[in-house]
Amino acid sequence: MKIRLLALFLFISFGTYAQEGSTEKPVEMPKAQVFESKQSVTIDGKVVNLNAKAGTMELRDENNEPIALFGFTAYFKENGGKDRPIVFAYNGGPGSSSYWLHMGIMGPKRIVVDDPNYNQGAPYSLVNNEFSILDIADVVMMDPVGTGLSVPIGKATGKDFWGVDQDIRSISLFIMQFLKSHDRLNSPKYILGESYGTFRNAGVMNDLLGKGYALNGVIMVSAVFDLRTLFFAPNEDLPYIVYLPTMAATSWYHNKVAEKGTDLPSFVQKVREFTENEYAPALFKGNRISASEKSAMAAKLQGLTGISAEVWERANLKITADEYYQELLRKDGQTVGRLDSRYKGINIDPMAMSAFTDPQSDAISPAYTMGFLDYYHGSLGVSKDLLYATSAYSKEGFRWDWKHQGNNFWGADAAVTTLPDMAEALSKDPYVQVLIMNGYYDLATVFHGVEHSISRMELPQSALDRIVMTYYEAGHMMYTHLPSAKLFREDLKKFIDNTLRK
Repeated sequence: MKIRLLALFLFISFGTYAQEGSTEKPVEMPKAQVFESKQSVTIDGKVVNLNAKAGTMELRDENNEPIALFGFTAYFKENGGKDRPIVFAYNGGPGSSSYWLHMGIMGPKRIVVDDPNYNQGAPYSLVNNEFSILDIADVVMMDPVGTGLSVPIGKATGKDFWGVDQDIRSISLFIMQFLKSHDRLNSPKYILGESYGTFRNAGVMNDLLGKGYALNGVIMVSAVFDLRTLFFAPNEDLPYIVYLPTMAATSWYHNKVAEKGTDLPSFVQKVREFTENEYAPALFKGNRISASEKSAMAAKLQGLTGISAEVWERANLKITADEYYQELLRKDGQTVGRLDSRYKGINIDPMAMSAFTDPQSDAISPAYTMGFLDYYHGSLGVSKDLLYATSAYSKEGFRWDWKHQGNNFWGADAAVTTLPDMAEALSKDPYVQVLIMNGYYDLATVFHGVEHSISRMELPQSALDRIVMTYYEAGHMMYTHLPSAKLFREDLKKFIDNTLRK
C-alpha cells in the first residue's frame, strides 16, 4: 500500500512538473528603446545644434528591480559638456503627458495657434521655437508612468505610481538614474513643472535633497501648493477669496468693469487690497452679516466683476469658478475659459449654472495633439508601432491617491498640500531658488492662491527672498500668448543665470 501511494505521489509530482515545464514560459521583460536624431533651434540669431533622444529608460526601484519603462525626450547641445545646466520638465494633471510644455515653450519647435481664438483643422504649423532655453540649458521632457510611452513593468502596477507620494518617488528615481546614466551628476540641475507639476515639484525638490541631490533651481509654471485654494468645499471661504482677483482680471479683459484704471497690474493690485481688507472680513461673518452690509458688498463686487449685485446677493457673496465661467458672458450666449479666461466659447445651455466645456482646451488641443504626434513619429523618429498616451485618464485602474505624508491628523486627511515640503527644502538648502510664473487669466490655478500659500510659509526673510514671482497677461499656458512666451524665456533665462552666479 505504501509503495502504491509513493508511486502515485511520484506520478502526480512528475506529471505536474512536466505540465508546468511544458506550458509555462518565463514572461519576457519589455525592453527600453531610444530613438536618436539631430535637431536644431535658432535663438537670438544663433543656431544651436542638438542631439535628441526620444524613447524609454528602464527605471529601477531602491532594490534595483525594474519597475517601469519611463518615457522621455531629451535635447543635448552638441559638445555642450557636463557643466551645462540640465532642466527636467513635465506637465501636471495629474495624469498628463509633457507634450504641452514640449511643443509650447521648451522644445526646439513650437505649435502655431491663433491665440486666443479657435484654430482650423490640419495642417498645423510647427515652427522654430525662438522662445526656448535650449541655448543655455539641455532639456529633458518627462512623461510620468501611464502617459507618453511610460508603462509599469516587472511586479509593478499603475497604483505604484498613481498617487502623490508614489509620483514623487518615481519622478525622483528617474531624475537620479537619468543623471547617472548620462554622466550628468555634476551638472547644474533644475526641475520645471506646470500645474500639478508644481505640486509635484515641491515634493520632488525635498525628496531629491534628502537623497543628496541638491537642485540649483525649481521652476513653477501656473502653480498650486495647497488644494484648499482650488476646492470650493462646504464652509470654506478660502477659494472664494483667492479666486476673486482672477475673476476681476477676467472681467477687466472682457470690458465688463466700469473703472479699468491705467493697466491690468494696477487694477489687480486694487482688487488684492479690496479682497484682503473688505471681502475676506465680510465672508468671515457668514450669516451674521447685516442686510445693509451684504447689499453694499454686493454692489462693490459688481463694480469689480461686472456680475450684477443681485446675483452676488443671491449667491451670499460667493460665486464658484464654474458659476463664474457661465455668468460673466451669459447674456452674450458665451462662456469663458478655465485654463485661459481670455478665450470665449458657445454657451450651449444659458440656464446652466456651470460650464460644459473649456474654450481654451477646445481651441488648442487638436493643434497640439496632431502637431506633436507628427513631430514625434516624424522628426524624432519614434517608431509608429509605439502608442504615445497624451494622458493616463483612459488607463485601466487610473485613480489618484491623494494621501501625502504629513497631511494626516487624527487619522484624517486634514490637508492636501506639499507646501511644507518646499519650506523644508528651502530651510535645509540656503542656495536653492524658486521661480513661480503666474498667469493673470488662469482660472485653473489662480495667482492669489499661490500668493496666499507663500505668505503662510514660516521661513526667515532670507529664505523667502529666494522665491521669485512673475506675472503674465495670459492664462495657465501663458506661452500660447506670444508676448508672454517672449517674457517667459527672458524671465527663465535670467533666473537660471542668477542661480549660476558664484
